[in-house]
Amino acid sequence: MNAVEQDAGTVARGLRRRDPTLIDYLIQQYQYRLLRYLLMLTGSRAEAEDLFQETWMRVLEKGHQYKKRWKFETWLFTIGRHLAIDFLRRRQPQSLDALLQPVGSSRSLELEDTASSSAFEQASQGEEAASVATALAHLPPSCREVLTLRFHEDMALEEIARIVDSPLSTVKSRLYRGLEELRNLLEGIGA
Repeated sequence: MNAVEQDAGTVARGLRRRDPTLIDYLIQQYQYRLLRYLLMLTGSRAEAEDLFQETWMRVLEKGHQYKKRWKFETWLFTIGRHLAIDFLRRRQPQSLDALLQPVGSSRSLELEDTASSSAFEQASQGEEAASVATALAHLPPSCREVLTLRFHEDMALEEIARIVDSPLSTVKSRLYRGLEELRNLLEGIGA
């Protein structure tokens, strides 16, 4: 399916036809990243899983609207973000920053990826990962979201700007501010 990754036209045609092979491939390709992003937005594994399923249902329903000039992952994450904001707004109407603040934000926002590392590697990385997750949870939600998309999801700043529907300069500012605050928080934890 490498040709699918390279050809947005193939994805667009497949989504219009509701091609089950393409849909299975896309879910497999993006499942971990999308779920991790939704978990970061909601702070709840159960809510993230529900939104994950709803996002893919929306991809099936709205697949005919996907344009080959768009990057699929940007379109997918935008759908997920809008669903998460709608869900959080129904739960408790507040500001956008408050909507993106996970419930019980002191919890770790990481999904375990145990397939690629040994028990020793996991143990040695555990403390550092816990410190970073704790520090991330204390960042303003808008900064945390940009940091997650940039460094966890490895997205370009232009893609992030499209997902969060903000100017590129705002994304850069949130990224810089988030990195500064994260550094300060990590220094405070290590001191």
